[in-house]
Amino acid sequence: MTRYARRTRRTLQVTGIGVAALLALSACSSGSDSSSKKDSSSSASADSSKKLTGTVTVFAAASLKESFTTLGKDFEKAHPGTKVTFSFGGSDTLAASITGGAPADVFAAASPKTMAIVTDKKDAATAPATFVRNQLEIATLPGNPDKVASLKDLTKSDLKVVLCDKTVPCGAAAQKALDASKLKLTPASYEQDVKSALTKVELKEADAAVVYKTDVKAAGDKVEGVEFPESADAINDYPIALLKDAPNAEAAKEFIALVQSPEGQKVLTAAGFLKP
Repeated sequence: MTRYARRTRRTLQVTGIGVAALLALSACSSGSDSSSKKDSSSSASADSSKKLTGTVTVFAAASLKESFTTLGKDFEKAHPGTKVTFSFGGSDTLAASITGGAPADVFAAASPKTMAIVTDKKDAATAPATFVRNQLEIATLPGNPDKVASLKDLTKSDLKVVLCDKTVPCGAAAQKALDASKLKLTPASYEQDVKSALTKVELKEADAAVVYKTDVKAAGDKVEGVEFPESADAINDYPIALLKDAPNAEAAKEFIALVQSPEGQKVLTAAGFLKP
């Protein structure tokens, strides 16, 4: 073999080694990138399925008590490690508590007007969304012994009738229905929320009360419901919103999602609420 041939052969060997090394480095680099992407993907997947924990504090209109209590239990069951606590009451009182600094995650009001108390103060983190509607009904003593058949019947002087306070959504709706019918009614008392008005009838301290259909339904055989056509002109929209500085915002968002979901709507409509 000539000196030139030996030199050419050696050059090819060296070149082959170099190419092999480059290929090996490329493979390592590719493997490293793939591993990095895989790790990044796994991390993102873990973040998206982050487990919810802690307490979700919900301020909600009194008329939502039964249905929201059920939804709270459903939420806790679906998210072990969470707890949903409620403050039920007149929407105006709850709104005042929120604007006064009471810590809460979610506000569900019985009217846009009471929700506006919170949004006007910039205390909501999301735009309110209507999730249900509610209609008024007259609650009478079981068997309707006074034969109440209309809103006008409540104006009889011998009847003891209670209404929600006019600042409360159920009271404002009742007044709207009375005004539309050009009726004047002086109640025996104004109650701070719809449950308080209903309780007066349940305890036989009043002959009748103007409340929501949902409350009559929840009371079962303790009262009897009487529908009246004027209620169609005083239907209340119920808005819900995440609150600013919510202590448990992530879990609160999921609770709101449950309320708005088909499952949540099923619970609410079963309680007598109207779809939004």
